[in-house]
Amino acid sequence: MIRALLLDDQPLLRSGFRALLDAEDDIEVVAEAGDGRAGLALARSHLPDLALVDIQMPVMDGIETTRQIVADPRLAGVRVVILTNYGLDEYVFHALRAGAAGFLVKDIEPGDLLHAVRVAVRGDALLAPSITRMLIDRYVAEPRPAHALPGLSELTNREREAVALAARGLSNDEIADHMVISPLTAKTHLNRAMAKLRARDRAQLVVFAYEAGLVAPGRL
Repeated sequence: MIRALLLDDQPLLRSGFRALLDAEDDIEVVAEAGDGRAGLALARSHLPDLALVDIQMPVMDGIETTRQIVADPRLAGVRVVILTNYGLDEYVFHALRAGAAGFLVKDIEPGDLLHAVRVAVRGDALLAPSITRMLIDRYVAEPRPAHALPGLSELTNREREAVALAARGLSNDEIADHMVISPLTAKTHLNRAMAKLRARDRAQLVVFAYEAGLVAPGRL
């Protein structure tokens, strides 16, 4: 059973999402709140599998809520998915940088929402390669100094190559073709890199890759 937490300051939207999720045999909404601080307390008391978090909330916004969930060892199993009205904007990028697994636009189709919930809980990031490229084009591709990251020196050359390709927006199959390996091996390289860099998922791995200078903006 997938246990979900809903955080949004619009009661009508929360009730709609709750009705949709609770109607599924394998999903249960365990709690809901209208601000980030209350939501963080509920996350700590209920330990959900997934938190759907509105990016703009009173008291504490979705970015800070995400940051605090990710920083709390007790909540290591909670996947954060950002809800936004605006699609891909700088707030979404900051939320991904804080550790969110991905984002959803609030007018998403019901079937797509249910699929996204299951994908996030499974451990996959809700970022298609096309979305990764948009992130790079809009917010990541600005020149910036490289940052040292714990675990960076532990990456093998093949892991560095796989991470760099993922940061350019390539899918696992495309990475495999480029490196002349199987898709499973490509995924293994990325999983090992995530463990060494302490990235929660592919979305955060992409951000780390640019911040660490593993790939330079515009180098395709």
